[in-house]
Amino acid sequence: ELKGKYVNCSRENFLNSLDISAFSFTRVAKSSFPLMSSKGGSLLTLSYLGAERTTPNYNVMGVAKSALEASIKYLAMDLGKTNIRVNALSAGPVKTLAGAAISGARHVFRYSEDVAPLKFNPQLIEVGSAALYLASDLSSGVTGNIHHVDGGLHSVAIPKQEDLI
Repeated sequence: ELKGKYVNCSRENFLNSLDISAFSFTRVAKSSFPLMSSKGGSLLTLSYLGAERTTPNYNVMGVAKSALEASIKYLAMDLGKTNIRVNALSAGPVKTLAGAAISGARHVFRYSEDVAPLKFNPQLIEVGSAALYLASDLSSGVTGNIHHVDGGLHSVAIPKQEDLI
């Protein structure tokens, strides 16, 4: 139910989407706690700009990712005292086979390249490097954060007129 209108989302799909996309991470955190509580560590998940802004053909997944991002903040609060950090990566449009199969993907890739301040879509290596940073001790002071790897796309509210032509 990603296409069409969000208002037409079924209750079953809504609950299933939230369970898979948001609550599953809470279950992982709860299961990981006994293993991590004595030495600390890092929990990391993936989100998307659709959690913060409406995105065509994302619908209920945007709502689910919003719930995931809120969960990250609450988990960071709960687990921080045991030095467990909780963060998310919010990658911009990445050109992969799976990404290309999404309805309107070419438009999204082109729009992102035109509007993002860095004028490019992230590569897998950039997303992986950010994940490595968040998983390592280099980010020992970072928790409850949504780390965007999107060329700055998330920071643009209204693009420059010339970027839309």
